[in-house]
Amino acid sequence: MEKAVFFDRDGVINKAIVKDGKPYPPSDITQFEWNEKIEEVLDYVKSLGYLAFIFTNQPDVARGAQTKENVESIHKLILSKLSIDEIYCCYHDSGDNCECRKPKPGMLYEAQNKYNIDLGKSFVIGDRWRDIEAGKQAGCKTIFIDYHYDESLKSRPDYVIDRIQEVLYVI
Repeated sequence: MEKAVFFDRDGVINKAIVKDGKPYPPSDITQFEWNEKIEEVLDYVKSLGYLAFIFTNQPDVARGAQTKENVESIHKLILSKLSIDEIYCCYHDSGDNCECRKPKPGMLYEAQNKYNIDLGKSFVIGDRWRDIEAGKQAGCKTIFIDYHYDESLKSRPDYVIDRIQEVLYVI
């Protein structure tokens, strides 16, 4: 079986846009800015034999505030620059009651089934409680990047770090 690291997108792969203490995704590629040291972290994870995935909620598409094309153009940029095996994206809003939207672990299970992943030997890295809760429900070890957003952490992570490069000391 394979082992994997699942990265949230906004706030982990790229910088989130923070307004009034709350993180938001870039609306298009012109607002996209890489998170410092993410390439180094991904190279390290891959050197240890982990598969690397992104799993991201993009509900602004369902809300009509974002286009699927803009989200996909950001994903194409990410895939062209980083060693990511696949991007899993939920375009639903919370009212849709889908199985893929975090905090539900549907995207993790989808990757598990496709790539034969042992989730107990895998990690989830995120900057919001939904990321951590999805990882917990799937049985992954969880790493929370604490950017001190103005929101509560509803699920207790296994590790708390302040910067993405601290992953090098956890995995």
